[in-house]
Amino acid sequence: MKHATLDEIKPLAEVIPFPPTSSKMSRRERLERWATALQRYQGSLRPLLGIEYLPEREYALARGTDTPLTVAYRDSILREEGLTSDGLGDAMSFFDLTKRQAHYLLCNCRYYYGSMTAAEVAARVRFIANRVTLREFWQRIRFNVLARP
Repeated sequence: MKHATLDEIKPLAEVIPFPPTSSKMSRRERLERWATALQRYQGSLRPLLGIEYLPEREYALARGTDTPLTVAYRDSILREEGLTSDGLGDAMSFFDLTKRQAHYLLCNCRYYYGSMTAAEVAARVRFIANRVTLREFWQRIRFNVLARP
């Protein structure tokens, strides 16, 4: 194989530059965007009912009217980033939520009857967003160990 510079190749072939890749939001940025959308939301919210009791095949399909997931799906930026529906499974994948986190944010057993507010859910979303992940923890340790003289 013969190596050539870009200038040497241009007369021989059409060189098409790649378009710049769009920067995707990090998990933390997606969660923060959701929290901001919730803060702006003026209506009442409803939790999902008894998601911990749903069979596995129905869990991902869970959805409801006027849920925090509906607020997220109404946000055009989150949809552009890849949120495909207001279903629980799609939201868990998009926001990288565990079942425990989804339950903490969305299940009716975490709120007194009729007490779910957008501000409270936004605070819970931010709490999850600001937690240090295991990956971040190990990166910090690795950086600190390697930075030592």
